[in-house]
Amino acid sequence: MFDTILLTAARICTFEQQWPLTNGSGFFFARDQRLFLVTSRHVLLDKPSRHFPSRIEIELHIDPNNLAGSTRFSIPLYNGGKSLWRQGLDTAGDIDVAVIEIDRSALPAATLYRAFTPGHLPACGDAVEVGSSLLVVGFPLGFHDTLHHMPVVRQAVLSSSFGLRFKGEGYFLTDARTHRGTSGAAVVMRTYGQDPTRGDLPWLLLGIHSARLDVGGRDRKLDEALGLNCAWYADILMTLTAY
Repeated sequence: MFDTILLTAARICTFEQQWPLTNGSGFFFARDQRLFLVTSRHVLLDKPSRHFPSRIEIELHIDPNNLAGSTRFSIPLYNGGKSLWRQGLDTAGDIDVAVIEIDRSALPAATLYRAFTPGHLPACGDAVEVGSSLLVVGFPLGFHDTLHHMPVVRQAVLSSSFGLRFKGEGYFLTDARTHRGTSGAAVVMRTYGQDPTRGDLPWLLLGIHSARLDVGGRDRKLDEALGLNCAWYADILMTLTAY
């Protein structure tokens, strides 16, 4: 037995042709009959750090009876010089979220995964209160269960009012301990009771972890880092996955 939430996550390795670059986190999101990989935009493209991968690879479970069985699945990021992913944008500027569609027919026949759906996004009846306990499901520094190809989770607290755009930006705050490689991880909250729209994933998908935050004027000798992170609201996925 294992928690199905772990099957939503995908470890992302970026490449320039055959040259490995970095690691990141992502997760699956399904809408209608389409399947998407969600991650942070800067995992796929980051001009300040001169990060320009041409493709990514994710690990897929390929044997429902043996979680140690896996394969690498390559996804190109460009076709004819045009990017294949969609990235977020709103009135405040760029949103550090990107989605890229996965061709279901190209997946191995026995691929084992779980995908969030629009039914996992918070609705009016879902109480998400400041201080709520959250999980960040990802691959910090690429660390994971290398035998079973599973992510790890960090516990977090919702550190700002959910539903308000912190400083006018499209994100909220968490206090999880995070590292490089966590970018693109799903930020989720456990739900209770039965909801058929969520199947065997009793979780709310609240956001997409992006980056740690700090105070520019912090005295690095006297003051500890804030230990806060920004997570972009997951409802942006409804825009990015629309036809």
